[in-house]
Amino acid sequence: MLTGSCFTEHIGNALGEWKFDVLQNPNGILFDPKSVASSLISYVEAKVYGEGDLFYLNELWQSWQHHSIFSGVDKADVLRGINASQQRAHAFLQHADWLVITLGSAFSYRLVENGSAGGEWGQAGLAVANCHRAPAQSFQKHLMTIEEINSAFDSCLYQLFYFNPGLKVLFTISPVRHIRDGVVDNNRSKARLIEAVHHLVNKFDRLWYFPAYELVIDVLRDYRFYDVDMVHPNYPATQFVLEKFVQQCLDAGSRELLEEVKKIVIARKHKPFQPSTQAHRRFLQDQYQRAAALAERYPFLNLEEEMRYFSGE
Repeated sequence: MLTGSCFTEHIGNALGEWKFDVLQNPNGILFDPKSVASSLISYVEAKVYGEGDLFYLNELWQSWQHHSIFSGVDKADVLRGINASQQRAHAFLQHADWLVITLGSAFSYRLVENGSAGGEWGQAGLAVANCHRAPAQSFQKHLMTIEEINSAFDSCLYQLFYFNPGLKVLFTISPVRHIRDGVVDNNRSKARLIEAVHHLVNKFDRLWYFPAYELVIDVLRDYRFYDVDMVHPNYPATQFVLEKFVQQCLDAGSRELLEEVKKIVIARKHKPFQPSTQAHRRFLQDQYQRAAALAERYPFLNLEEEMRYFSGE
């Protein structure tokens, strides 16, 4: 399972394409430690959301604990989507080998009193995972202390390890720059995340740290590795981080298997200029045989989509 900021999805999408069994961001993208820890506890507890957990804003029913991908015009549909995701997360996390947590910002947003008419948007002080374009005066922006971050995850991790005794956790800090906070506060935020995570890694023996932030900021350290917004790492930067991730987090046997899987995935994406030729039919047959042989050797690999494509179904 992978959860956290949008950088989580760069890693998660790649792992999914490489045929790892992956579930990512059951609440949608989350940025701050409070939201991430609370969502993980809700998966452990198999929390069921009700109508009281939703609010109406901008013609949509929304949840303060979820990304806007769960929002919708029909309240019942929104609840069904949220609770179905909760059930998947509960079942997946119970048997997961690894949990990858990517933290993006130490800033937490909390509802203020009188932030909405009659308190219909929720109780004052409630930490929100997404502001859903509500007026800025509806929130208090709070830079979490290192102690607050440690406390949130300390309780969360104990519950996770009780729920799944075999679970291992990998922390990363997102290299995405939160410039809207200002360059000074962005660095203060990242520094608190780094310090808190290293405290946790030193405390628990099933926690590790992968330096995605440092690889982009201190190894690449050049704006040509950022997108046009100067905030998000671009494709070469994310590929560099993924290469390091594979080198550091996969054993030799897995890296060797990964290269075979990549060949099949690339072949599946091949767009033929002349699909009716004998040469293309031989190509499909060869790739089908390669995929079938790999699936037989490694039954845990799900190559059904590729095999259907190569067989012409």
